[in-house]
Amino acid sequence: MPMNQNSSKVVERQLDAYNARDIDAFMACWAEDAQVFAFPDTLLAEGAQSIRERHIARFQEPNLHGKLISRMAVGTMVVDQEVVTRTFPEGSGTVEVIAIYEVEDGLIRKAWFKMGAPVLDKAA
Repeated sequence: MPMNQNSSKVVERQLDAYNARDIDAFMACWAEDAQVFAFPDTLLAEGAQSIRERHIARFQEPNLHGKLISRMAVGTMVVDQEVVTRTFPEGSGTVEVIAIYEVEDGLIRKAWFKMGAPVLDKAA
């Protein structure tokens, strides 16, 4: 059971840092050779520097926020269901996300993201 708790803790810290737009705290949760994929196998970023660059741009979005809906952990794998508020090219909105994290030695080694269709905010 402690492994699940440890795996979940690093994922929780990374989501907190994401919502705070704190790139250094965010990157402290990732392994130096981590990989990020669009589910199932499209490589989006490889290595800490690539992940950092990808998120520095994302953290510029003023409304960025990941809301955790549910989390489960089995061994070194953690699966989050989230609703993420973002600024898309078409405007502000939300997207449902399933995030799958593989944790090794207390750091995220691999992550896969399955995105739903963006839902744009209604114009005011």
